[in-house]
Amino acid sequence: MDERTPHDRTRRRFLGLLTALPLLLSGLLLPGRRSAAQANRMLTPTPACGDDDDDDPTPAQTEGPFFTPRSPERNTLLEPGITGVPLVVSGLVLTRTCRPLAGALVDFWQANDDGAYDNEGYRLRGHQFTDSEGRYRLETIVPGLYPGRTRHIHVKVQAPDRPVLTTQLYFPGEADNARDRIFDRELVMEMEEANDRRAGLFDFVLDME
Repeated sequence: MDERTPHDRTRRRFLGLLTALPLLLSGLLLPGRRSAAQANRMLTPTPACGDDDDDDPTPAQTEGPFFTPRSPERNTLLEPGITGVPLVVSGLVLTRTCRPLAGALVDFWQANDDGAYDNEGYRLRGHQFTDSEGRYRLETIVPGLYPGRTRHIHVKVQAPDRPVLTTQLYFPGEADNARDRIFDRELVMEMEEANDRRAGLFDFVLDME
């Protein structure tokens, strides 16, 4: 007999479906994609919802010197003149109890392919809001490297009328990860590659029930 509550069973089915959905929609899923168990053996799991009743919030990180407020609302940062390896980043915004958060703000900013930030305009900057099931999806490029840091994407995440989580997302297999003074392996995306394109998966967990 299954002793889990209906909420637990529904939550697991829901998360299992939504974990796969963004990559399937993006068309970037590799044939024979690793199972979740295989991926977990290769990478430290992102701080998303698992089998525990309560999950740890996503770690906060420094904002850095390049944040620009009032970015445009959009789910793609691709525009004329943007070059680099195409990347789709997707996932969920959740509470510690694995409740999906609709209407959560997710604000991204990053360096271009040469490792430079646009500090005069809004190139490779933009925000969006999660859908009714807590999902976000961003089209962008793999950011370039610049001295002193490993490859990363800056993010702010905020549930309606709640504090802002400021953090960064990292890429697996980067040589500079070990040398970056603020790198956190809990913020590494699960990554797939196909046909010179990449897809990253990461679920944000906010410190709320």
